[in-house]
Amino acid sequence: MTMLSSDALQHLAPHVLLPDYDRAAVKVGIVHIGVGAFHRSHEALYVDRLLGADPQWGICGVGVRPADSVTRDALVPQDGLYTLTTVDPRAQREVRAVGSIVRYLHAPDDTEAVLEQMADPAVRIVSLTITEGGYGIDDATGTFSPVDDATRADMAGASVPTSAFGMITEALRRRRAQSAAPFTVLSCDNVQHNGSVARKALLAVAEAIDADLAQWIAQNVAFPNSMVDRITPGTTEDVRSSVARDIGVEDRWPVRAESFLQWVLEDNFPTGRPDWEAAGVQMVTDVEPYELMKLRLLNASHQVMSYPSLLLGFTWVDDACHDPQIVALLAGWMREARVTLLPVPGVDLDQYCLTLIERFGSQAVRDTLARQVVSSSDRLPKFLVPVIADRQPGEPGPYGVFALAAWSVWLAEALANQGADITDGRRDELLAAAAREESGDAGALLDVGAVFGTVGQDAELRAAYWRARTDIREHGVRSALASLLAAAR
Repeated sequence: MTMLSSDALQHLAPHVLLPDYDRAAVKVGIVHIGVGAFHRSHEALYVDRLLGADPQWGICGVGVRPADSVTRDALVPQDGLYTLTTVDPRAQREVRAVGSIVRYLHAPDDTEAVLEQMADPAVRIVSLTITEGGYGIDDATGTFSPVDDATRADMAGASVPTSAFGMITEALRRRRAQSAAPFTVLSCDNVQHNGSVARKALLAVAEAIDADLAQWIAQNVAFPNSMVDRITPGTTEDVRSSVARDIGVEDRWPVRAESFLQWVLEDNFPTGRPDWEAAGVQMVTDVEPYELMKLRLLNASHQVMSYPSLLLGFTWVDDACHDPQIVALLAGWMREARVTLLPVPGVDLDQYCLTLIERFGSQAVRDTLARQVVSSSDRLPKFLVPVIADRQPGEPGPYGVFALAAWSVWLAEALANQGADITDGRRDELLAAAAREESGDAGALLDVGAVFGTVGQDAELRAAYWRARTDIREHGVRSALASLLAAAR
């Protein structure tokens, strides 16, 4: 079968939407680090929408990890092209060939090429999707404490940077040396105050390398906050096969996502930006209300539903979200979380919550629960634990507590399989805490400071958590859920 490429666009099935611009005329104006499925279903699509009117904002994708060679091997032979299939809750599809990634660089192959691209004055934005745990900020203390060897090596004075923030620091050093304006650093990760978090991480790395440069960055570089939203499962072989049958050519790196799409972005781009509004982005002066809404209602809901659903034997998110108990659990969590939100201009929160449950239950997207629990020790302190912290002391919400108890039991169940199902940077610490709880050490998991900070020491929380965990362990998650829901009524 013909492989997707610039020359193969003419062979795509008639229903596939094609780029409405000359890709040869597109210039790189954005460098994006972390070209995963989410970036390609979100930011890259927004850029694709506006290149016809303004071709100066093409994207150069960058992979900084050796594992990113998979993306390199898929995208480079395809000239950066890929297809995005979006599906609404009624299974209506739209397929689009996205052409906004006009260059891809793999830093382990050629770091200098990456640095030259970022140092080019034509690049005015460097954006990031490096996962919630990629910023090295300790959720308990708010301090920068990197755990990856690459960042530590860069801070220790490595001659060639190998981490995302090390490369950004060096690129900004070059910009300053040539008296060029700095680029804006734009985080697109699901982290509260993601721009501020990116700023703290970058300044810490720069300070370790060159204190004067760090001061220049602090004074001159913008870090807008953003809220990004589109459920995007990872690409599987089944997706590749079905897309090939549908479009008539082979796409090695297709993306399949829900139809819902939202980006709320702080308008802070002093050296220029695309006409984001024309592409459908909501530009605001304060992202925080939207950010809290999304992180605590959508992202936290993923955590709340996943562990009970996995214990019940579910694999797919949509299957779980057609179970009446899981739906009731989600609705209860959303009521619990809403009291911690700020007023959200222009948003009907009742409708937003109903739409979320509809999105979760969409059989067309087929997202896995396993994807939602990857790096749970990074996700829980960013999405769920802050809700517990923001409620009145001594009043832990029963739905959040139940989710934490289910997480503990899920970890304990994984012990029987030597933790094979756990993908987490703190895997060993979590499993050790779960083992202690199995031996009767009540609340050992709440003592994991990187996840809970001081919140885990609240006496009322610990008592409620242990009651919920004991109920799940002794009577099963189905019975324990029934008791929770009955008590709430």
